[in-house]
Formats: sequence, C-alpha cells, structure tokens
Amino acid sequence: MHRLIAAALTCVAAAALAGAAAVGIVAALNVTPQQPNVPLVSFPEGTTGPLPEATAGSPRPGP
Repeated sequence: MHRLIAAALTCVAAAALAGAAAVGIVAALNVTPQQPNVPLVSFPEGTTGPLPEATAGSPRPGP
C-alpha cells in the first residue's frame, strides 16, 4: 500500500511540474518582444522577383 501511495504522489508531482513548466514557457515567450518582420532579400521597385535570366534555364550551382 505504501508503494501505491508513493507512486500516486510521484505522478501528481510530475504532472504539477509539467504544468508549471508549460505555464513558465508560455509566460517567457509572451515577455519576449516581437521580432521585426524585415525581409532578408529586397528587389528594386517595380519588380516582383529575381531577373528572368537568373531563373530561366540556368543550371543550379553544386554544393
């Protein structure tokens, strides 16, 4: 009977610890500031992507 109570208390403690860790992670993520949404690549005004000759028929460089 003693082992059953010890196992039950261990399960309750583990569930409480997991719940507290989840709440702590969410709280930490909410505290961090939002990162700016700045594109890594920008194209000149009036274009929608890379130049056509850069994508049409050009072989891809190897690794």
